[in-house]
Amino acid sequence: MKERGVCVDHSTINRWVLKFTPQIEANLRKNKRPVTDSWRCDEMCVKVKGKWKWLYRAVDTDGNPVDFLLTAKRDRKAALRFFKKAIDQNGVPRVVNIDKSGANKAGLEATNRYYGLDIEVRQVKYLNNIVEQSHRLIRRMTRPMKGFQSFWSAAKTISGIEIVDWIYRNQIKIKGKSPAEPFLALAA
Repeated sequence: MKERGVCVDHSTINRWVLKFTPQIEANLRKNKRPVTDSWRCDEMCVKVKGKWKWLYRAVDTDGNPVDFLLTAKRDRKAALRFFKKAIDQNGVPRVVNIDKSGANKAGLEATNRYYGLDIEVRQVKYLNNIVEQSHRLIRRMTRPMKGFQSFWSAAKTISGIEIVDWIYRNQIKIKGKSPAEPFLALAA
């Protein structure tokens, strides 16, 4: 906006994020590039109304984002929801690397039963360094916010941050000379 000489308040931009992120995310998911069949999954904490919530995230072996989901709890049910969403959007992985989280292991075992699959589960904490490094972007963007006031706004804002990350990592089929062009194509 600044490049075009338009002065906009940060609260206006926040309202735009909350309003338009679901539409842009839907368009992005239609145009998302395929990911490899080896995923690294992890969760991180996000503060909402002074309480910690869990952001489940997965990346493939190349560090490309697979999917994300903000949940209120860190348990088998939340992990199962995340893995169902990721598999529905990206296909079935051959192997999933997780840390020593019992919730993730239980969620993957439930996913295998639900779909009748045999996804290999590896619990090696050092294989998750790729996903741990990808958490940096979310932490860097949310730290100045000092938490969110509602779960809904947290989910929408984090979704917007993830969309921008996917565009910068060239994870969509839409090409452009700058990151603004694919974003504009998704917003149309």
